[in-house]
Amino acid sequence: MTNLLDVQSLRKNFGGLAVTNNVSMAMAPGDRVALIGPNGAGKTTFINLVTGNLQPDEGRVLLVGEDVTERKSAERVRRGLVRSFQVTRLFYDMTPEEHVALAVLQREGTAGQMFGHYARRMAVMEEVGEILDQLGLTELRTLKVREIAYGQQRLLEIAMAMALKPKVLLLDEPAAGVPQSETNRIERALDSLSPELAVLMIDHDMDLVFRFATRVIVLAAGTIIFDGLPKDVTQDQRVREAYLGSYANAGTAA
Repeated sequence: MTNLLDVQSLRKNFGGLAVTNNVSMAMAPGDRVALIGPNGAGKTTFINLVTGNLQPDEGRVLLVGEDVTERKSAERVRRGLVRSFQVTRLFYDMTPEEHVALAVLQREGTAGQMFGHYARRMAVMEEVGEILDQLGLTELRTLKVREIAYGQQRLLEIAMAMALKPKVLLLDEPAAGVPQSETNRIERALDSLSPELAVLMIDHDMDLVFRFATRVIVLAAGTIIFDGLPKDVTQDQRVREAYLGSYANAGTAA
């Protein structure tokens, strides 16, 4: 089976500092991977390299077997590599319906038909309705984004990502800024994602990580120090020293 994402020996230096140091990883259909590590570990730089926002000094990024290392980020999106950001990037005067419709039209290459025309396209409206329903946003579809709660805005970002029909989805702290009482909405959204989709999630909420991930990768000082099962990560001495600390000692990660 061809991996959906294959990252090979990525390196990136800033001023002589190796921020990404010979990082390799692969993801197959259905993978649910958590990328964790201390602040400054190089997680965001790694994601920027994978998505094309940065170019590596060395190494390759393959998407479904195709080398996309030289491709721009928009071209990678069209090939199925989609990212959501740590901070919402929404238009506050647009509605959830308009956001998801824009994502559908962008996928089809017809985003220029957005205003005044998308509502006439039955197939587009049906898909928008299905995605909003799946994420529990149907009742909010015609409200302005400025009128909906922050947790619902994070759900809308996931809905837009789904509308792009990714093969690989990169989630940068999907629950960041969401009240603890509302994180179950994010978890339900993650559970509803296609089983064929490969998902890589960065998050500092270790309880969420351990409920989500079937595999955990730990990055420290730009280097992978662990890649394995969630049940094993808390027992790894290097991980305990570099990152987990009191969480591992508390034994709360099952």
